[in-house]
Amino acid sequence: MISKKIVQILSIVLILNASLLAKQQADMVDHVALASLMIYDARYKKAQEELALVDKKSSTYDKANYFTVVGVLNAKQSKTSEAIVAYKKAIDATKIKVFIAPKVYTKEKYLFSIGNTKTDKTKVPVFNAEAKRQDKLSALYMNLTGEYYKLKDYKNTVASLESAGEVGKNRAALFTLRAECYYKQELFSDAISALNMGINKFPDNSKLLKQKFYYFAELKLYQAAIEASKVYMDKVGVSSKEYIALSQMLIGANQIDSAIKLLEESKLMFPKNPKIGVLLGHMYLKKGMRNTTAHLFEESSYYDKKYLKDAVEMNRRAGNNLHALYLNAQNIDKVEKLKQKIAIYLNVGEYRKIIGLQKALKRYKMLDDDNLRYALAYSFYMAGDYVSAEAQLKYISNSELFNKATVIRKNIEKCTNNQLECL
Repeated sequence: MISKKIVQILSIVLILNASLLAKQQADMVDHVALASLMIYDARYKKAQEELALVDKKSSTYDKANYFTVVGVLNAKQSKTSEAIVAYKKAIDATKIKVFIAPKVYTKEKYLFSIGNTKTDKTKVPVFNAEAKRQDKLSALYMNLTGEYYKLKDYKNTVASLESAGEVGKNRAALFTLRAECYYKQELFSDAISALNMGINKFPDNSKLLKQKFYYFAELKLYQAAIEASKVYMDKVGVSSKEYIALSQMLIGANQIDSAIKLLEESKLMFPKNPKIGVLLGHMYLKKGMRNTTAHLFEESSYYDKKYLKDAVEMNRRAGNNLHALYLNAQNIDKVEKLKQKIAIYLNVGEYRKIIGLQKALKRYKMLDDDNLRYALAYSFYMAGDYVSAEAQLKYISNSELFNKATVIRKNIEKCTNNQLECL
């Protein structure tokens, strides 16, 4: 018969074995790997629960891997500061981590004869622990780059990019990012240098050239901007859109002569682009060259009828009234056509012709505009029809025109009392 003592010993052994088995099973569950899968499926709460189960005292605990996953989880949840802390811990752990070569399993090749086997002696690549470490560190520094940029911490964004080594320089967009970070810190020379480095490394990338142009423009280095823009256009192909954008930049900076030179050059290349002609016309107008402007506006109207109105107006201002009327006759917008016709007749003192348009003004309800009603009243006054002039003036409510109407009324009163006053 088995004694009680032996039974107790056996019970203790069974309990210890069961405990050891449970621990081994727990160790077999990779909570960090499970958390990674949960993150991939956007199940962030479940990922957090898995990470909470990680035994940091276990012999299999990988601190670098653990904090990398914690960093990714925080980044996915927009917990930027927490992500940065986690990535830094992962970097520190990776720097001292011992990387072990993965196990390589050889296969046995079976020949035709039974029992005759041959081991596959395929050459196994040499494991480079330091290269593996650098790959991990580069990836972590790239993760840090993105998080620092979210916080607008431009200094640390660049520092992280540099720490990433070649991985931080293997895409043109990373030089764009560098340049932007320097520019935000007002380190303009460094920003241009970063773009130049990117251009040398990726000569076929046009975005770096375009950004360089915009930086020169913002820094008011206009000649440098023009040169950068032309290099960019040579790369992507000459485009009227780019020439217009560059011209508008110069116009905005009041660089009139440079804008005229560039627009004349672009007009030779794109003679049928109406916007170029209009922009050039505006530049010559700033120099008081109304006839040149009128010609350019008219030329642009051949390719886009929306510029016809401007062509009529500029010819009127230049004193080319007959030509202005000729162009005005081509306008299909009856209201706009009538307005401009009245302006032209006022220019040449054809007051009775304006009076002749009274019915048309009423038909299109244009006398609701005080300016047109005043023009009609003034025409009646100049034609000597004071009663009709008074009839129109009484409807004017605009304060500025009302004051002018008051002056006309006084003149009418003088003329009525003494006709010699109006000779």
